[in-house]
Amino acid sequence: MEGATDIFTRLRPRLLGVAYRMLGSVAEAEDVVQDVWLGWHEADAAAVVDPEAWLVTTTTRRSIDRLRKARSDREHYVGIWLPEPVLTDGPTTPEQLQEASSDLSIAFLTVLERLSPEARAAFLLREVFDADYSDIAATLDKSEAACRQIVHRAKSQLREERPRYVVSAEAHQRLMQRFAEAWSNADFQAMKSMMAESATLVGDGGGIVTTFPKPLVGGDRIAQLLFACTLRGKDQLEIRLTTINGRLGVLRYIGGKLESAQSYDTDGEHITQVYVQRNPEKLRRIAANQAALLN
Repeated sequence: MEGATDIFTRLRPRLLGVAYRMLGSVAEAEDVVQDVWLGWHEADAAAVVDPEAWLVTTTTRRSIDRLRKARSDREHYVGIWLPEPVLTDGPTTPEQLQEASSDLSIAFLTVLERLSPEARAAFLLREVFDADYSDIAATLDKSEAACRQIVHRAKSQLREERPRYVVSAEAHQRLMQRFAEAWSNADFQAMKSMMAESATLVGDGGGIVTTFPKPLVGGDRIAQLLFACTLRGKDQLEIRLTTINGRLGVLRYIGGKLESAQSYDTDGEHITQVYVQRNPEKLRRIAANQAALLN
């Protein structure tokens, strides 16, 4: 028979996937799952009829509690708060996010911030992890009817803000490769031509580094902003294409130091949204990962 430790180890990727999508922070997700492990260790695991249900339920409830506390901090956050990005390509894929078949994009996680903690949990369990309403009801300690209503309202609330385009990974990749090449070659006209007229850029500096306090709108303006760093020192600029939260994005290095992790939404022909993470605290994990690969 499978032991308690083996059960937890096997289910840990799923638990971290739930916690990260709830919190938008790998560090906070790991803290939650560590707390769940301690609870699991203290519980009589042999008496648990359905270990997966117990662990997912406990992880979700603790994530809800953690998110409630985090909401107050995020309300006082300097500038715009964006989720912590994670690399999800090849050997650098975090073990905890192997379950990346469901939507993991920065755009999706940012939109989820509009939901209350309980609504976010119900929506994710149903729409991302395909949980039955009976399981969601047990997790949230509500009736199935109430959970159906919560998910319905959440879907309605998010409908207007979720990406309007369904773009194949191949189309997105081709556009991003062309954009990165144009950027690396300091080809401003090519960069501008790949920006949608109504494109929007959102940046997160966490009050530690400078960024725009509100979204920057307009493809030309965004292209000019991104291009500006090539004018200040092209020899210092390095653009690395990599998969961030399930989609091809950009790591921008200046003088050999990771300056930002950039996630992009496209309609297959033009870039429609840019999410620029500059907060050093949220870049620390990626910077360490990339440094380890080079050593």
